[in-house]
Amino acid sequence: MFPDRRLSAVAVPVTAFDDELRRLALDLVDTLRAAPGIGITAGHVGVPLRVVVLELPDDPEPSLYINPEVVWVSEETQRHAEGSVSMPGATEEIERPAKLRLRFQDLDGTVHEEEAQGLRAVCHQHEIDQLDGIFWLQRLSRLKRERVVKRYEKLGRAVPR
Repeated sequence: MFPDRRLSAVAVPVTAFDDELRRLALDLVDTLRAAPGIGITAGHVGVPLRVVVLELPDDPEPSLYINPEVVWVSEETQRHAEGSVSMPGATEEIERPAKLRLRFQDLDGTVHEEEAQGLRAVCHQHEIDQLDGIFWLQRLSRLKRERVVKRYEKLGRAVPR
C-alpha cells in the first residue's frame, strides 16, 4: 500500500515462462478482483517482475501482459481519472497519449502486438509506468499530488511512512 517504497521499484524482465509464472498470474487476477481494480502489476504484490493483468469492464476475461513495452504512441492525448489498487479511493485526472501500440509476451513467451485506445491505452501506460518505478502520483503537479495524498490520508488508509 502507498507509500511503500517498493511501489517505486523498477521491475525486471521475465525470463522463465514456467509454472511459477502461471501461479503468479493467477494470484494477480485474484488480487485484482479482491482489491477491486482494473489493472495490477506483479510489483503490487511484492514481486519485481514485468507482469501486468488488466480486467476492463467490457473484457470477457482478464488479459495478461508479460514484459510489455510501448512501441508507438499517438500525438493526440486524452485525460482520464487514474488511481491505484495500492491507494484505494484516491484518484486524479492525468493526461496521456490517446492511442498506442504495445509489444508483450504471453505465458508461453510468444511475442504479440496490440493496439489500444481509450481506457485500455490509459491502463497500459499506467501499469507500464508502475513497472518502470513511476507511481501514478509522479505524473501530477506537486500541488495536485499533495492534495491527493491529503485526501487519501483523510480516508484513513495510508500506511505510516
